[in-house]
Amino acid sequence: MNKTDLIDAMAEHAGITKAAAKKALECALIEIEGALQKGNRVSLVGFGSWSVSKRAAREGRNPQTGQTIKIKAKKVVKFKAGSDLANAVN
Repeated sequence: MNKTDLIDAMAEHAGITKAAAKKALECALIEIEGALQKGNRVSLVGFGSWSVSKRAAREGRNPQTGQTIKIKAKKVVKFKAGSDLANAVN
């Protein structure tokens, strides 16, 4: 399912226009992104939660040359599925 498919499904399920569904989805994604940029955790009970964690700098290898390279530290987004979502998939 891609973004367009999700918008279509949201519109049909909620009985709203596709434009309204698109706006709702985009607003939700903007708010989730904003919270994560501030370092906050976003939880949707039963669905899952997003959080930001720090990945330390480390050494890696260039697979083509075998040369050791330095990989910079960075922040990464993590998602952990909630129990309802995990049960629905299994």
